[in-house]
Amino acid sequence: MEQPVRQYDRSEAAPQTMSAPGRTLVIDLEGALLRSELLMEALFSAPARMLARFGAGGRAGMAALTDILARAELDYAHLPYDADVLNQALMARARGAKIYLAAGRFADHAAGIAAHLGFDGVVAPADLAAGDNLPFDRAAIERIEPRSRARASLKTWAKALRVYQYAKNTLVFVPVITAHQVNLATLGTTLLAFLAFSACASGAYLMNDLLDLAADRQHPTKRHRALAAGDLPISSALSAIPVLWAFAVAASLCISLTFLGVLAAYLATTIAYSLVLKRKMLVDVVTLAGLYSLRIGAGAVAAGVMLSEWLMVFSLFVFTSLALIKRFSELSMREGAGLSDPSNRDYRISDLQIIAAMAAASAMNAVTVFALYVSSSAVTPLYSHPWMLWLLAPLLLYWFGRALMIAHRREMPDDPIIYAFRDGASRITVAAMVCIMLAAI
Repeated sequence: MEQPVRQYDRSEAAPQTMSAPGRTLVIDLEGALLRSELLMEALFSAPARMLARFGAGGRAGMAALTDILARAELDYAHLPYDADVLNQALMARARGAKIYLAAGRFADHAAGIAAHLGFDGVVAPADLAAGDNLPFDRAAIERIEPRSRARASLKTWAKALRVYQYAKNTLVFVPVITAHQVNLATLGTTLLAFLAFSACASGAYLMNDLLDLAADRQHPTKRHRALAAGDLPISSALSAIPVLWAFAVAASLCISLTFLGVLAAYLATTIAYSLVLKRKMLVDVVTLAGLYSLRIGAGAVAAGVMLSEWLMVFSLFVFTSLALIKRFSELSMREGAGLSDPSNRDYRISDLQIIAAMAAASAMNAVTVFALYVSSSAVTPLYSHPWMLWLLAPLLLYWFGRALMIAHRREMPDDPIIYAFRDGASRITVAAMVCIMLAAI
């Protein structure tokens, strides 16, 4: 009588018989070993020119697409493997068992993964079920089969949507505050603008993470992102993107068509940044600074207040400095970790000094523009005590100088704006600046 294949859930401890010499462990690739979808991994690794050729009228049918995906170059070393399953396999191998992967599609990719992990080969699930064409005794099999994965938690979604980055979208409130037009009507409209920008940005972050899967997995910190780590399925992210953008459009229509146009420009620029511009030296910095400044412009459009030219010039220098600090922090982190130049950015670690110099120059230009504004006649109608605004200049010098020093010491996270919200000294500085502005009114 034929002995049935022993199966067990990967949440259970591996049975002792599995690791005995002569036994064979068969692991299902998708749903067990791999914490992602192989089809989606191949889709986002296939060369864009090949996919474009298919979409433009290449060989019709799924067979053509499958062929393209089968030839996509996957980085087997950095795919999100299930640590528990991989540990069971390594323990079994240490005790003399053979290890095989069960894969029903993309046999070449499955073979590449098996070779990278040092497994003995790949078998088809159909052959395994029928007991045919197997390179081992079917009576001596232990198998780790797929199981339904739990839905991504709210914490995972919040991480993937970059909810903490919504702090940047508070910039839409700046025009209302600086124009002294704070009331329920303007605050309500600006809040809706904040929600529209947040939803739009979250969709863009998901798209960016999908396009940067391979690069993120080789990054010391970005490899922990929800998509790169396999905590959030790629298919779920693809479904969420249009929903988020649809909400952003609906919220924008509740404000005005002009605001929708501004949001559309923001989204188009963001997509261009993700696809092309972020790989262009200094173009990425100017684009980032422009996107931050665009939030301020959108806030003025939403609230219906006049946009100050002084505010826009000041913002452009501020955000150019912060974008340069961001690039400096990323490169210095790679230098400290002994990594090579980034493959998805047009910068070299040897550029650190010039990037730091440009960041400092932009910061000082921002302070200079602010000083010129305080000296101008534009402040007289808005402030009863405009001389008090001079007290903001040393605070700006202190904050920019401290940010530059922290970055130079390799203690700045990737995003200096998020750092500003989390850093105690920065929060105190901002609170002092707010008090001075209120007193000047």
